[in-house]
Amino acid sequence: MTNYYLAVDIGASSGRHVLGWLENGKLQLREIYRFDNGFEERDGKLVWDAERLFQKVVNGLRRCNTMGYVPKSVAVDTWGVDYVLLDSKGKELWPAHAYRDARGAKAQAAVHDIIAPEKLFVATGIAQNDFNSIYQLWDDKLSGRLDKAAHILMLPEYLHWRLTGEMRREYTMATTTGLVNATTGDWDWDIIAALGYPKELFAPLHKPGTLVGELKPEIVKEVGYSCNVVLPGTHDTASAVAACPAEGNALYISSGTWSLMGTELDSPLCSEQAQALGFTNEGGANGKIRLLRNIMGLWMLQQIKREHARELRRFEHVIALAQQSSFVGELDVRDAAFNTPPSMTEAVRNQLGLPELPLGDVIAAVYHGLARCYAETARGIEALTSCTYDTIHIIGGGSQDGHLNALTAQHSGKQVATGPVEATAMGNLLAQLIAGGEIADFDNGRALIRASL
Repeated sequence: MTNYYLAVDIGASSGRHVLGWLENGKLQLREIYRFDNGFEERDGKLVWDAERLFQKVVNGLRRCNTMGYVPKSVAVDTWGVDYVLLDSKGKELWPAHAYRDARGAKAQAAVHDIIAPEKLFVATGIAQNDFNSIYQLWDDKLSGRLDKAAHILMLPEYLHWRLTGEMRREYTMATTTGLVNATTGDWDWDIIAALGYPKELFAPLHKPGTLVGELKPEIVKEVGYSCNVVLPGTHDTASAVAACPAEGNALYISSGTWSLMGTELDSPLCSEQAQALGFTNEGGANGKIRLLRNIMGLWMLQQIKREHARELRRFEHVIALAQQSSFVGELDVRDAAFNTPPSMTEAVRNQLGLPELPLGDVIAAVYHGLARCYAETARGIEALTSCTYDTIHIIGGGSQDGHLNALTAQHSGKQVATGPVEATAMGNLLAQLIAGGEIADFDNGRALIRASL
């Protein structure tokens, strides 16, 4: 009898349900359901429609049944840092703010007045991105929302709770908050106390592969079957890196809306140099530490495509314009000006100081800027780890962009290996296969991924 597992992978711009099963020693995949996602503006704030996300999750579970599949388990992963607050009766304290909202940037200075950024980095190993949960929570404290809160659930934890009625906090996602101690792997209670955040909000952390519970009766009635809900690496990058097929020391880029570039370590690297270079130490699904850098990624190209939808109907048109251009430019893609500009096209032109730059050259500048940043990041990792890496493994949807892959090889001087495209869903499925007793651990899971490519 074949056991089926369902990965629900939700990114900032889209989500999908991917069915997985083992067949002839390989992991087979089938996409079941796909939907659009994106933040919206309400009352001057950028927020997520978490209720809509939950309904999309349920829709995909139901679709799975109508297609003739009943999964043994399901697991949800999303991007990091964003969360839902609940009161003591389990009522949501809306809204669910989006990380691109400006509130974190406004709160960051106040947090740093209490705890110096250098001290935060030594304790947590997390780069001080102004969208981190630690800063968002300060805004909640000032607004009085924390006074009403009894629980904090990161977005996938919230969706798991809606499915099962059980609350389970997961380690890899928790590390994105900036509130987990890099050495102990538990909440950093000294930081939480210093900031005056209620200790009871922060329940014990669990590892990927942990059972959350079974679908609630009302969900069973709606989707037509019962199954287990399992914790994957609920942070999508953690799941993606778990499925990276590299062996030994390797560099990876999880390429999508964001480009997350790094390597895996046995222990965190919280040095002054690592902080100065903009690196962060996030928890890995396999128990490793992911030393990485957040790079703006395909977000910039996605926004340019949206702004010129008539001319750039498909992503192939974006690539074609870039390939036709000989413009290289010197664009710093890590500039905060690219977070949520009114126009990404104009933001690029403004940074370059070229207000009349043709669209094809704008796109080419982004491509070269990304590839140049990847090369710089590779040099930074090599300096920090005293290792030399021959190959960069690009995984995720962005690995399909052959032009960016070629420029990455050109600027870095390294070989580039690509795939799997569905790395996040595959890493999610590995956690479920472990929980289901079909593979022993993530090392076996990576061997399975290599055999499946």
